[in-house]
Amino acid sequence: MNNEQEGPFNIGEAAALSGVSAKMLRHYEALGLLPRVARTYSGYRQYGPSEVHTLRFIRRARDLGFGIPEIKLLLDLWQNRRRASVNVKRIALEHVADLDRRIAEMQAMKRTLAALAHSCHGDDRAECPILDDLAAAELPASRRVAAKRFR
Repeated sequence: MNNEQEGPFNIGEAAALSGVSAKMLRHYEALGLLPRVARTYSGYRQYGPSEVHTLRFIRRARDLGFGIPEIKLLLDLWQNRRRASVNVKRIALEHVADLDRRIAEMQAMKRTLAALAHSCHGDDRAECPILDDLAAAELPASRRVAAKRFR
């Protein structure tokens, strides 16, 4: 593999150096998270240290659960040396609030499933409160309208 300071790197080398798969690397390029890179005469992508660094940034943001729209904003802020950190903090705190909401939803799901599993005898009987609950579930009004379209 090329020395990281030198480049250029082929897609496999860039993927290995950044921790992003070659498939995701192409995807991020298609989404515009990564600028189009130089290509050889035979069409192979060539990445430099700057692109590898950007890919590491994207991978870390994904590891923290940021979505593509937020990553685009964070990349723009990261690349703008005249940025105000208040904008970065706002994005991070909005993401924390979203994570808190999702954690609360998952904890509620866990409690419900644990209660249903506790009420199930788990034996040879056909009766099952878990299946009864799933069958009796009412769709929210917004989903009932969408569900009718697919009947």
